[in-house]
Amino acid sequence: MLSPHYQSLRSKLSKVTDLRNILSLMQWDEETYMPEKSAGFRAQQLATLSGIIHELFTENELGNILDELFHSENLSFKESVNVKKVKKEYDREKKYPTEFVMEMTRTISECNRQWSISKPKNDFNSFVPLLKKLVELKKKECQLLGFKEHPYDSLLDQYEDGNTVKKVTSIFDALKEKLVPLILKINSAKTIDTSPLNRIYPKQNQWDFSIKVLTAMGYDFKAGRQDYSMHPFTTSFSPLDVRITTRVKEDNFKELLWSSIHEGGHALYDQGLNPDEYGIPSGEYCSLAIHESQSRLWENNVGKGKLFWKFYFPQLKEIFSEQLYDVTIEQWHCMINTVKSSLIRTNADELTYHFHIIIRFELERDLMAGIINVEDLPSLWNEKYKSYLGIDVPDFTHGVLQDVHWAHGLFGYFPTYTQGSLYAAQFYEYATRKNPSLENDISNGNFKGLLSILRDNIHSKGKTYNAEEICEQFTGEGLNPEYFINYATKKFGLIYNL
Repeated sequence: MLSPHYQSLRSKLSKVTDLRNILSLMQWDEETYMPEKSAGFRAQQLATLSGIIHELFTENELGNILDELFHSENLSFKESVNVKKVKKEYDREKKYPTEFVMEMTRTISECNRQWSISKPKNDFNSFVPLLKKLVELKKKECQLLGFKEHPYDSLLDQYEDGNTVKKVTSIFDALKEKLVPLILKINSAKTIDTSPLNRIYPKQNQWDFSIKVLTAMGYDFKAGRQDYSMHPFTTSFSPLDVRITTRVKEDNFKELLWSSIHEGGHALYDQGLNPDEYGIPSGEYCSLAIHESQSRLWENNVGKGKLFWKFYFPQLKEIFSEQLYDVTIEQWHCMINTVKSSLIRTNADELTYHFHIIIRFELERDLMAGIINVEDLPSLWNEKYKSYLGIDVPDFTHGVLQDVHWAHGLFGYFPTYTQGSLYAAQFYEYATRKNPSLENDISNGNFKGLLSILRDNIHSKGKTYNAEEICEQFTGEGLNPEYFINYATKKFGLIYNL
């Protein structure tokens, strides 16, 4: 039986979570269906609601309950973990003045709306004033939270517990050491013709195919929906209402399907959380790197794998008979996995993708340290794309304006994409070990076994364990980049005959 204090904690957290999800619903609407003229009032509404949420979550009564429970010896293991995690968040949120929270929310809303206008117009200058304001607020946030070595550490830790500039740099350095030689070998290998991907694929047919794949993956459309947005994303209001968005180009088949699969992987995680633990950490996702592992696993290890297309390519060829009349499954598998430096992160291949992340990490790190300014971003962005990927950036739209993350204030988020890819390779390897028939099932369009393993080993655990603990329980060891290196070397070695 739950103690009165713990029952009180759950009741208060449920109210906070309700309000946070109402806020998220308003933000989802802002990205999808909100009328253009309502932007000003929406920013005000979001700011007001965020202030109310902050005051409710940081009230002294909640702090007293947490202190009482924190020193209690009568809690179960899960209850104790929940209390410790909520207390850590409570202590962090107490460092923010309510006015600061409201100003941050208002600025993010305004910044996001301006980004949606500036990006299509290739107009970075119109975005600069609001982005400068947001960066200054983020730098102030670093000071409010405090840090030991680097101001950026305080932001990194919010998205992945324990992330620091030193830790992330170490991961990236190890990855570069292995990826650069592999990419150089690929660059010297055969050229793969990808032109069939740029034939005209009718929008509705692409959409219908993505719905079919999402359904097969296990995405519950009675507890979610798919819509279009400028930048694909997933948002969750509860395990029974998890929504995804995608985007489409009729002359680029890669835009819609893998965005849907990627976001579908995120959504499956959120739909797999325990609704009975709504509002407490054990009912929330573990971390953003673990969350990203689910999207990257479905997108790359499954959705760009030959086993997946053994089942789906004949169906795709029937739908797009005019576009794929001269394409074999072997050619298709090669062209969707082509390794080639590109401008757009979300369309990048599995190997060069990580250099997109490294570039953003370095820019954010230096912004928070005050080494560079917002006005410097386009030139530095272009220099780094030339240095890391060997390509010239033609404009702002395909360069510094391409991601929505900065407009959303998500500084410190990007490294979790690479960490998620590393976890994905490790988790997929162990999923196949736990179920030897798994890959045969995938080749027959059956993903139930894979989803069941992910549910049991990751989704159902919520935030009861941290990322390293979940990884150790699932695979017997912590995060090990060698799984990704081995996977990539084998996969692309076969594609490029290395």
